[in-house]
Amino acid sequence: MEGQFKILFDQMKIEMEKQTNTLFEKMNEKLEPLIEDNKILKFKVEMLEKKIEYLEKEKKRNNILLFGLEEKENSSFHLLQRVQGIFKEDLKINLETSDVSKIYRIGLSKENKKRPVLITFADSWKRSEILKQKKSLKDVYVTEDFPKEVLEKRRELKTKLLEERAKGNTAYIKYDQLVVIEGNQNKEKRKSDQLTSPEHQHQNQAKKKPGSNNTIIKDNRRNAFDLMRPRSNSSSSIPNQSK
Repeated sequence: MEGQFKILFDQMKIEMEKQTNTLFEKMNEKLEPLIEDNKILKFKVEMLEKKIEYLEKEKKRNNILLFGLEEKENSSFHLLQRVQGIFKEDLKINLETSDVSKIYRIGLSKENKKRPVLITFADSWKRSEILKQKKSLKDVYVTEDFPKEVLEKRRELKTKLLEERAKGNTAYIKYDQLVVIEGNQNKEKRKSDQLTSPEHQHQNQAKKKPGSNNTIIKDNRRNAFDLMRPRSNSSSSIPNQSK
């Protein structure tokens, strides 16, 4: 009796395994298209995010932000005139009205708060000139107009930037990436550049012992006379036919 129960239990176990496998196979058949669709949707979302990021970057490509300018203007044109005066006095750059397509304050007006000024240039070259000479600004300062995500990334990298500079390395943040150049490599590169420079080669030539060129000339003259001696001997051995 006990053996029959065992056989019946084994059969039930086998039948349950078959039904379970069949159920999983049917589920997999239904899930496979969904998994594939999910992969496609994920890829499309990633592409859209990259496209949005690119458009956001392009939108801000010709912008700069100016900080520290007191709010004394009464119109956008008056604000532009004030900015033109600052750039001309501090940077020696003439900012024409046609160079700027938009200029306005960012944020809500609050007492004792200097809101930043957003300037959109018609061409990128004038913006580049201002950013190159921005260290010459006295009472205000300018930055690039970064997207929010990039600003957050730059804040995160600032601690690492200070750590690398404390080590003696050259470090700076380029857009949303930290660029680090080891200090030893810079020194070796400068040393290599000095050794291969025309001035260094000229100095090495000047350090040569005096008279070294004369020695070479003397050796060449001596060799020339040595070559001439056999010829003179051979000519003297010819008998005089005039006798």
